[in-house]
Amino acid sequence: MATATSLPGPSQMIVTLEAGALKADIKRALKLIRGVASVRVANISDDRTITPALRRSINKARRELASGETISCNSPEEMRHYFDSL
Repeated sequence: MATATSLPGPSQMIVTLEAGALKADIKRALKLIRGVASVRVANISDDRTITPALRRSINKARRELASGETISCNSPEEMRHYFDSL
């Protein structure tokens, strides 16, 4: 059985709707739930085009990885420990 770890501070939940017809009703319903701080709507673009700027960033990241200029964490605990050490 999976367990969830709750981190301090606000959390986000992303809901994807196939059709926008229910968007207003779902937004109103979410606002009624105790503890919901805000509800925002965003349109997700399916544009997966790699721009020249993104390609340069990817290539730079690959060069840094190959030369060992990266930080690697294998678990959330390792990542928290790393950030706590900064």
